[in-house]
Amino acid sequence: MEHTTCLICDSSNLKELPDYSDAFLTKCQDCSFVFIKKIPSEDELFNFYDNNYDRTDYFSSITIKRYNELLDGFEKFRKTNNLLDVGAGNGFFLEIAKARGWNVYGTELTNQSVEVGERKDINMRKGCLHNVGFEENQFDVITSFEVIEHVNNPQKLIKEMHRVLRVGGKVYITTPNFNALLRYRLKSKYDVIEYPNHLCYFTKKTLRKAFSDAGFGVTKIKTTGISLTRIKTSKGKSNQAYVS
Repeated sequence: MEHTTCLICDSSNLKELPDYSDAFLTKCQDCSFVFIKKIPSEDELFNFYDNNYDRTDYFSSITIKRYNELLDGFEKFRKTNNLLDVGAGNGFFLEIAKARGWNVYGTELTNQSVEVGERKDINMRKGCLHNVGFEENQFDVITSFEVIEHVNNPQKLIKEMHRVLRVGGKVYITTPNFNALLRYRLKSKYDVIEYPNHLCYFTKKTLRKAFSDAGFGVTKIKTTGISLTRIKTSKGKSNQAYVS
């Protein structure tokens, strides 16, 4: 099966990107959103994340510092004291938030990840955000690190974030930038572009549109960083594991 309309604006004015045909990339000619046209089955996705997706067990001291800086900025949003991390992985971020007194919740797709979170006393739910049963206006803060690019229906996810976030709450996400310098340099060799791992490829423009269309006020979008490791792995010159 294939998508016939844009995942952001529903336009049928799509154009396949021939330089990225191996990854089934297509671009909306109306809003410029790039995504994978081929629709992976639910079984295909669950099998991929159960068998092929490496989640690091290493938690760097630099990341701990950055998470605490991020949580410092979230303090002013505390009302319900509930914080949700969508696609929580091994629960590293929620461990730090829990130590700071937040009621922490996480979602993941696999039993293995849910069990890891539960061992850390995190309230974990298995499945996509829209079907795990959170209440309207439940959360002060929702985070999602390097997750939205894995989602086959980003608007559904974003609208559900809007529903379960309280009025005046905060959403913070990170995702690869399709307009990154590395993508322009490496083109189809850029190993961020991979089916069925990454299904959506945002830019500042399309990320802003997706959240604005779902009812959010977008306060800040920032692009930063360049990965020397990513250059080497994309060129097949390194098999270094990525760390959290």
